[in-house]
Amino acid sequence: MPLYEHVFLVRQDVSSAQVETLTAQFKAIIEGDGGTIAKAEYWGVKSLTYRIKKNRKAHFSLMNIDANHSAVAEMERQMQLSEDVVRFLTLKVDAHEEGPSAMMRSRGGRDDNRGGRDRGGRDRDDRGPRGDSRPPRAEAIPQAATPPAATPPAESAKETAE
Repeated sequence: MPLYEHVFLVRQDVSSAQVETLTAQFKAIIEGDGGTIAKAEYWGVKSLTYRIKKNRKAHFSLMNIDANHSAVAEMERQMQLSEDVVRFLTLKVDAHEEGPSAMMRSRGGRDDNRGGRDRGGRDRDDRGPRGDSRPPRAEAIPQAATPPAATPPAESAKETAE
């Protein structure tokens, strides 16, 4: 049977328990037609880049599906009828990803994703003398020699008076 990755977004004012109920309903549709759900992940409430059906946030969920196209088409039809589902996307894949998805792995801090690099892509240990990631300045060019400063007129007047 073909393999699919399916992500769907649910309105933000729905509780996470209701999202789990919707996920169970969609699993039942797939399993009723002889398919299986290899993995189901709840990614939480996330901000949307732009408004979708007057929503600024949504609950995100992922399902890895091993089922016939007819089962997936029926699940998508049920999602279109549901007022709680804002958007969904189903992709046919060659193989399911093992372990947690990229969204679940990226739950750490920002530093975890960069692997010890700054925004410019340089290692943090390669910082310049100012503590930033810019390369160190070149040696200062020596300036032309200036003549010694003349003594102030008041001091020279004292010396002549003595």
